[in-house]
Amino acid sequence: MRLTLGPLQYFWPRRQVLDFYAESLDWPLDVVYLGETVCSKRRELNLRDWVGLAEQQTKAGREVVLSSLALIEAESELGALRRLAGLGNVRIEANDISAVQVCRRHGVPFVGGPSLNVYNLETLRLLQDDGLYRLVLNVEMGCELVAELRQAAAAAGCDLPELELIAWGRLPLSYSARCFTARALDLAKDQCGFRCIEYPDGLPLSTREGRHFLTINGVQMQGAENCDLLPEWTELAAAGIGLLRLYPQQHGTAQAVRRFDAVRGGAAVPPREPGCTAGYWSGLPGMQPPP
Repeated sequence: MRLTLGPLQYFWPRRQVLDFYAESLDWPLDVVYLGETVCSKRRELNLRDWVGLAEQQTKAGREVVLSSLALIEAESELGALRRLAGLGNVRIEANDISAVQVCRRHGVPFVGGPSLNVYNLETLRLLQDDGLYRLVLNVEMGCELVAELRQAAAAAGCDLPELELIAWGRLPLSYSARCFTARALDLAKDQCGFRCIEYPDGLPLSTREGRHFLTINGVQMQGAENCDLLPEWTELAAAGIGLLRLYPQQHGTAQAVRRFDAVRGGAAVPPREPGCTAGYWSGLPGMQPPP
């Protein structure tokens, strides 16, 4: 299985972003996704900066994919996406159906991002007709649903595209036109002051009982804990997963990449990292009710 570095979900200072991707050039990665997927107001880096990072990653021998916003709400955001598709010789991760339409019109091959929420073969085949060559399974696609998708493809006599699964990092659960971070800080969305930058791994959200329940990240809601599917390595391979996505975090990303690469190289599969979960893969509840 190939290892991919998912797009940065958080709002980091420009220097931190550049340093992170410079460090990543030494990591054993096969695919790197670049770009802003959460909020168009996050402008520490512009399109030229992302393209420059893409060139560096390409020279390092990686496939580079430029990711779109998961929630496109304005004509200006569509315009930025059209400029990206018009660059030529690029691959795009379409995280919104508007991005799919732009890629189709420009003849750009695209990766279907996890926020497209593809659950069945019929939808997948329509997207393949539009130019999809890889699907990043959404977070709810556990082992049973993946098996059903593969069975449906076999019954229809068709081939599935490359399947990529989120295997490490906080899971992106939902997006909203409302900014959760601004709301939590009692700010208007249009006057947020870019406060997301103060929370490089998101803002923890707890229940009334004080249990960490979710993570707030601007207009995005994430799971509380990191997902770590390395212990399921053999099971993932048997399920036909071809790529494993690791999401950037402020700490521990390099170590996670090397852990996965070691297993890929034949090392024994280690136990799950402390405090991490298996996400939705096994279909079990992620949080047990308090005693």
